[in-house]
Amino acid sequence: MSRTSSPAPPGAAPALRPVHAWRDALATVAAALVTMWVVATLGLWAAGAGALPSGSFPRVVAATVVMAVGGSVELHGDAGFLAETDAAIDVVPLSVTLAGALVTSAAFLAPLRFRAVADSREMLGRVGRTAALWLLAMLLLALVARHTFRISVGGGIIEDIGEALGATPKVGFSAEIAPTMGFGLLWLLAVLAITFLVSHRAPLPSRLLRFQESVRPPAYAMLLVLLCYVLIALVIGLITAITHGHPAETVAVLLLGLPNLAWMGLGIGMGGSWRGRVAEGIGLPMPRVLGDVLRVPGGGDATLDLGSLAEQDGRVWLLLPLAAVLLLAAGFLAAVHSPARTKHWRHALHMALALGLTTLVIGLLTRVAAHYGLTVIGVGDLGEGLGGDVFLRADFLPLIGYGLLWGLVTGFLGSLMARRVRHRGAVTGDGPTGRDQPTGRDRPPGPDTGRGGP
Repeated sequence: MSRTSSPAPPGAAPALRPVHAWRDALATVAAALVTMWVVATLGLWAAGAGALPSGSFPRVVAATVVMAVGGSVELHGDAGFLAETDAAIDVVPLSVTLAGALVTSAAFLAPLRFRAVADSREMLGRVGRTAALWLLAMLLLALVARHTFRISVGGGIIEDIGEALGATPKVGFSAEIAPTMGFGLLWLLAVLAITFLVSHRAPLPSRLLRFQESVRPPAYAMLLVLLCYVLIALVIGLITAITHGHPAETVAVLLLGLPNLAWMGLGIGMGGSWRGRVAEGIGLPMPRVLGDVLRVPGGGDATLDLGSLAEQDGRVWLLLPLAAVLLLAAGFLAAVHSPARTKHWRHALHMALALGLTTLVIGLLTRVAAHYGLTVIGVGDLGEGLGGDVFLRADFLPLIGYGLLWGLVTGFLGSLMARRVRHRGAVTGDGPTGRDQPTGRDRPPGPDTGRGGP
């Protein structure tokens, strides 16, 4: 009795040879790292980090890339028995993160662009090979991202004594290897998962095709909202750089923290708020209106919301109608790409869950916590610029609550607006069943459709 091999699923490609499979994984990892390195380099250079001593600039770039993928960078100080240094930092440069995520997604999908259905074993192999090379890259980055700087205490007898006794204050940074590799791997897996959630070019295993009807349309709509906010903020930033002076500082913000500000604008426009503080002696590149609110006399905490920001600049109120327009458009777009039989309340629920998760992610990614201080012979923080605190964190419960509420409203209204568009050419349920009859548009896409989603 002769053995016959089972035919490959329609739309699937033949198995890759090992050399080609590893080549694709290497291309994905290399493209992502090069992109993040270039964006971080340009942003830090615009911020003035190119003047750092002792050839430390590449190491600072490496540390920035590590933080962009969720890795951990530890700050440390050493000043002998005369002085103590204390420093910590927790921030995600989301411009670097977003650039790397978009390139990772595009590079990973490039070999699959002509596919309609994917084999589960093949996809796991692709993810596994990419993850293995990514872990190796994270290890190398963590080894490079470490340096030590000498701190001047302003000259005079204290510094002379410190040099004579070998107790000159120093502060440095080093990436923690295990957390960097662990969180870096989670970052890669999250990017790939989101890629398959939102992209119609991403082929899914046949078992998962039925989930794309309810998951992909709202996920795709949320991605477009986030990218629209970044694009709008980029245009505003470029105009500001040209017309208001200080172009280098503005470009540094654009290349390092543009999504941080843009996505906070989304949350604040919906009614959410952030709490934070920036010490007077710390000069950080940030929009003037944020600095005016966060620099509270006496070092107290400030609240960033529509009211406090509008006191500094009335144009901030435009964030409210902007959120309304873009989220309503997202609800309409998601409804258009959903099956015609989806009921309005169900579509509203899908949008509420999608926007609630989006606001949770925004709150987690836009956190900032930094502290640095110098104490000499047990006497306080010496001198302006030698000590200070920065922190910024979202008020999560109100933020997520507003996200759920806005999702329900815009999802329901978007579904109503898209009713005629979605039902064009469909046979509606005015008969005995009282339900919409699915058309060819509503069938889960498979090998015969050649499509994977919206």
